Amino acid sequence: MSSSTHHNQLSLFSIVLLLLLSSTLSAELCHPDDKRTLFKIKKAFNNAYMFASWTHNTDCCGWYLVTCDETTHRVITLSVSKDDEVAGHIPDTVGDLPYLEQLILTNLPKLTGPIPHAISKLKNLKYLWLSHNNLTGPIPDFVGHLSKLTYINLSVNKLTGPIPASLSSLKELGALFLERNQLTGHIPESFGKFKHHTDFYVKLAKNKLSGPLPKSLGDPNFALLDLSRNSFTGDASMLFGKNKDLQTVDLSRNKFSFDLSKVVLPRSLFQLDLSHNMIYGGIPSMLPTLPNLYNFNVSYNRLCGRIPTGGIMKQFDKYDYAHNKCLCGSPLPRCK
Repeated sequence: MSSSTHHNQLSLFSIVLLLLLSSTLSAELCHPDDKRTLFKIKKAFNNAYMFASWTHNTDCCGWYLVTCDETTHRVITLSVSKDDEVAGHIPDTVGDLPYLEQLILTNLPKLTGPIPHAISKLKNLKYLWLSHNNLTGPIPDFVGHLSKLTYINLSVNKLTGPIPASLSSLKELGALFLERNQLTGHIPESFGKFKHHTDFYVKLAKNKLSGPLPKSLGDPNFALLDLSRNSFTGDASMLFGKNKDLQTVDLSRNKFSFDLSKVVLPRSLFQLDLSHNMIYGGIPSMLPTLPNLYNFNVSYNRLCGRIPTGGIMKQFDKYDYAHNKCLCGSPLPRCK
């Protein structure tokens, strides 16, 4: 065989290889079922401009707002946020993305209606983030049966009704944000089961929740707990303790009533707001020894006695202690 013939065969082989490679590269990775579903979601959301990249001749794994798994090429994330054109209800077709791990629909002021039952089909869901919309209706009980959930954020909507006790069966959950809704009722007794997580984040502020806290709420290890601006009553001392890892606690603007002098504050505390309650007793003598505390407010309570001095105490001003029964000492007037 002449060298020129051999060279021609090599060239032909190279061209065929290149053609094969290019056809493989241009082949769509996105699963056709996922693509069909995404088009239905686009239509349900009025074909808003933010879906402009979603076209028939492109691979949906390359679309804006969508992420596919690198191995299976199934859609695992749908993230739609900060848009005024996306309007209407969350479409039931969202439930037809069986591999979805993250559903993020946030800052969509025209997104209304209830959380659809179709979401109960998303058995692989880890992130349910539906905050800053105008969703109404209850928090569905089925949310507590999506066993892989690690993060729930339904804050800043118009959700009503009680907090489902079923949420406490979520073994992987590390964050529950439900603040700024119109939720009513008590914190479920079963929330004491959240003790499997080393740093649990919970925000229930600015709702219409009421009643005493269940004693079991002393069992979980919260890192952040915000119960402010509700109508909770009674004892909240079970939330504290020497072995807790609490960093931020806001119990302000409730009707809590307990003896603060008997509370052992954890050394991990950064922020503690107990203002606008009916808390009595005195300021714990250990307060100056807390190494990380930079925000502390016990104003508008029924506290009495001498304010401890030294350590971190000089950074708190008279407004942090104002309107109590008979607190005295710096930064308030001297004790008599």
